[in-house]
Amino acid sequence: MRSLSIGPFTAGCIQFTAGPDPEPNLRIMQGLVRQAAEAGAEFVMTPEASNFIESGRRRRDKARRETDDPFLAGMRELARELGIWLLLGSLVIDPAGEPGTDAGEGRLANRSLLIDAAGRVVARYDKIHMFDIDLPNGESYRESNAYRPGHDTVVAETPWGRLGMSVCYDVRFPYLYRALAHAGADFLSVPSVFTVPTGRAHWHVLLRARAIENGAFVFAPAQWGEHPVGRKSYGHALIVDPWGEILADGGETVGFITARIDPAKVAEARRSVPSLQHDQPFAPPAIVSRPLAAE
Repeated sequence: MRSLSIGPFTAGCIQFTAGPDPEPNLRIMQGLVRQAAEAGAEFVMTPEASNFIESGRRRRDKARRETDDPFLAGMRELARELGIWLLLGSLVIDPAGEPGTDAGEGRLANRSLLIDAAGRVVARYDKIHMFDIDLPNGESYRESNAYRPGHDTVVAETPWGRLGMSVCYDVRFPYLYRALAHAGADFLSVPSVFTVPTGRAHWHVLLRARAIENGAFVFAPAQWGEHPVGRKSYGHALIVDPWGEILADGGETVGFITARIDPAKVAEARRSVPSLQHDQPFAPPAIVSRPLAAE
């Protein structure tokens, strides 16, 4: 088992209400990140869709390539200025022209970006699982209409340990996090725009489960409140420790949360419940439709 000798650090998760235009969102986000840094956060994480929340053709028109996105440029400069690590939970990005991108694809990328204290992009992850769902209250979402799913899993080195990256709806697919943990992830990021009905029912339970199953810290910055496009987000940005204890909860407001993170707690939890060492291969389920013959 890899041992972590790095000492504790302070993590911060931002909670805010993104509007449809990147420029005011950038100003608000920069202010919140500054406040978190002033409160001692050395690693600050923002929610899914931090640059803007928009719908239909307007979303496509406002998306920029990673190389010329002003929101990304502004946040990279802020990381350099403050000397902190940033996780941009996700940005709406136009992937046109990137290697492996079909010129006729047309769909966007829901991309999480890890930025170091020098302002460099050191890791990127495109959301794999698309939120295509019809909720009992009548809300309907078809994320796959706007976004292409990613295919690559990512575990990134940070000064404090390894970060396994994910985005929002990914949280419902535990095998993803198992793979990240087996690849050495000590921390799991789950930046989100969770709906209110699913948030009330599942948010805390799912995040605590991913932490407990894998003996890892979970960082979940979140959108909160009513967005101009007519959707509402649940809020409750969370920081959860490897034993499943909630260290901080953002509640229902714009702001930030922080918690002191001791990476040694990861090894401690995995020693106490070493389930990562006990995974076994097994055959696909056999469907039994009639009594088995007596032997």
